[in-house]
Amino acid sequence: MTTRTVGAGHGWKWIVQGVNVGRGNPRAVYGATAVVALLALAPNVLQAVLQLAFGLDPAAQIMVVGATSLVSIVLYPLLIGGVLRVIDAVEHGRPARPGDVFATFTGGHAGRFVGFGVLMGALYILTFYALVSAFGDGVLEWYMDVLAISQEMSADSAPATPPELPLPPAGIGPLMALAIFFGVYYATVYAIGLGQVTLGGRPVMQAFRDGLGGALRNVLPVVVAAAIAMAGGFALMLAFAMVVTIITVVAGLVHPALAALLVLPLYLVLLLVLYIVMFGAMYAMWRDICGPQDGAAGDGASASTPPRDSGRIEL
Repeated sequence: MTTRTVGAGHGWKWIVQGVNVGRGNPRAVYGATAVVALLALAPNVLQAVLQLAFGLDPAAQIMVVGATSLVSIVLYPLLIGGVLRVIDAVEHGRPARPGDVFATFTGGHAGRFVGFGVLMGALYILTFYALVSAFGDGVLEWYMDVLAISQEMSADSAPATPPELPLPPAGIGPLMALAIFFGVYYATVYAIGLGQVTLGGRPVMQAFRDGLGGALRNVLPVVVAAAIAMAGGFALMLAFAMVVTIITVVAGLVHPALAALLVLPLYLVLLLVLYIVMFGAMYAMWRDICGPQDGAAGDGASASTPPRDSGRIEL
């Protein structure tokens, strides 16, 4: 199975299919996505609890973020792969349930998911280190200063006059531009490669090469999809902020806690919508670039089902 080159218009198609994903069995797709979305909030909740309980300094906060990120590198490929399998089952008319999102943890397939996640995580870390070393002189120090100031402002003994935030270093512009470029490219590699691991039955290194090649061969549709996603995300966030402002003002007249009680469900719904569109677009991207062609799968019931393995990380 090799990668294919598709037209720029597929970028729009991927977003549309992401919006429409799961129509055949919304309970399974939306339920599986909701499980992943809630689990994705766990690191933030843990960090908030530790901050309230122990009053972590900026260095300790960075350590907590690093530790939770390492756990995420291992677990997220399993969870996202589970969602992709649920979507694939629904798209092919096979039965699926929300709990199927955890099927990747059993059956001898977990090794390939973990291996791919570790490989991509190492690539992210090495690229981040290289970019910061080349363009980020003073960026880490500036970030730690900002983090310390924000911690002081949120403390009970916060000063009456907020301190001035330090100016960002000169190299932050090129650093952010390159970070966006590599972020979009690696996200595409991740989507294609994980799709190959999950649905194409490919070993880790073959899936990684498919991701690298597929992303390079489809720059135009990826750019179109990224532009639409950023524009749509900005519009959605703006609308969400306006609704939250109205709710906060009106509910604040009754009780401040009422505003938080009303806003939290809206935030969770927004998060769920973003995850649904993202996973749906990932699946559509993999299907167009690497998936079996129409009619190539016979009855379509098992075209995307990977072969059983022993659970080891195949390179």
